[in-house]
Amino acid sequence: MERKVALITGSAKGLGKMTALTLAEQGCDIVVNYVHSRDEAEELREAIERKGARCITVQGDVSRSEDMRKLVAETEQRLGGIDILINNAGPFIRERRLFADYKPEEIDYLMRGNLLGVIELDHLVLPYMRRKHWGRVIHFGFGHAAEARAWPHRAVYAAAKVGLVSFTKTLAVEEAGNGVTVNMICPGDIRGANKEKHIRDVEHITDEESPRGRPGTGEDIARVIAFLCLPQSDFITGNIMDISGGLDPIRTIQSTNKKS
Repeated sequence: MERKVALITGSAKGLGKMTALTLAEQGCDIVVNYVHSRDEAEELREAIERKGARCITVQGDVSRSEDMRKLVAETEQRLGGIDILINNAGPFIRERRLFADYKPEEIDYLMRGNLLGVIELDHLVLPYMRRKHWGRVIHFGFGHAAEARAWPHRAVYAAAKVGLVSFTKTLAVEEAGNGVTVNMICPGDIRGANKEKHIRDVEHITDEESPRGRPGTGEDIARVIAFLCLPQSDFITGNIMDISGGLDPIRTIQSTNKKS
């Protein structure tokens, strides 16, 4: 790949970290974004630089407009611009809770972090991609987000991501002529340390919830993102891709509720 600059939000740990390492191996220079995990971000920067790629770390919360403006400005100043934008970061409340029990500030935080902040960041980055007539934008969703089904106890998060589905498809059509592709990745329920593991680390482990039979890993997600970022992937845009091993997270939760 011709040297590109990739910004991955929320990339000090987890799926974002695996994506950053994978894109660095593919020949990209990397912007590691973090909110609180400064030590992990600096460790990742050193690992990426050992691979021969340039890398900077920039603190910023995707739910804060001023942070996103700073993130883009610092990247342009230090690395020239953003060719690849991976919108990995997005707040999530794992505790199951009815919509009526959310506080107004929690609703605002989830909507800004998962929808409005993503839209704003895309808007900041698009002018550079248009000038270059080349760009890759990746959004993150959840399994079956494209179907806009009800997700009990996840009302706000689901509403934000389903809104992002429509935005993904619209932006893909609008920017196709400018050489910019826009797709959404929908990971399965990849938890804890598995987010930073390779497929070989778990291929002999049984996961009874997964139709595939094994747990998902960070590599499962990062390798698809890396493929979408290739120059030859310019005909793939506007897609909502489930990478879940066949797991339906909504039905899993509904089934669990019935048993309890």
